[in-house]
Amino acid sequence: MLALFPARARIAVVVSLACAAALAGCSGGGGGSSPSASATPPKASPSAGGALITIKDFAFHPASLTVTPGTRVTVINKDAATHTVTATGDKAFDTGEVKSGQTVTFDAPARPGSYPYICTIHPMMHGSLAVR
Repeated sequence: MLALFPARARIAVVVSLACAAALAGCSGGGGGSSPSASATPPKASPSAGGALITIKDFAFHPASLTVTPGTRVTVINKDAATHTVTATGDKAFDTGEVKSGQTVTFDAPARPGSYPYICTIHPMMHGSLAVR
């Protein structure tokens, strides 16, 4: 079929088809072994026996958490804003500023009890840590 076209037209068609094939291979449409830019990063997990508080949508998840004394608590900030996890009252724990995407840890108080906490930057954010 290409023989019906002049040499320059055949070259243009062949080059166009080669470019189209090359672009299709770079489209990220699957089949490649390289990760895509939208791949979900691995989730941070607390160490064995630990607990997890996730900050997302200007809220603590879970809002109430029960742990044993001295448990290592991991805090992950999935918001764009900086937050804190700060015990009210006797300030039994305070993460300091946890920037967007940052993960920090703290140890739950050694003394059993109920420890309400807030974000000092956004005081409407409330949570509670029960140590039993």
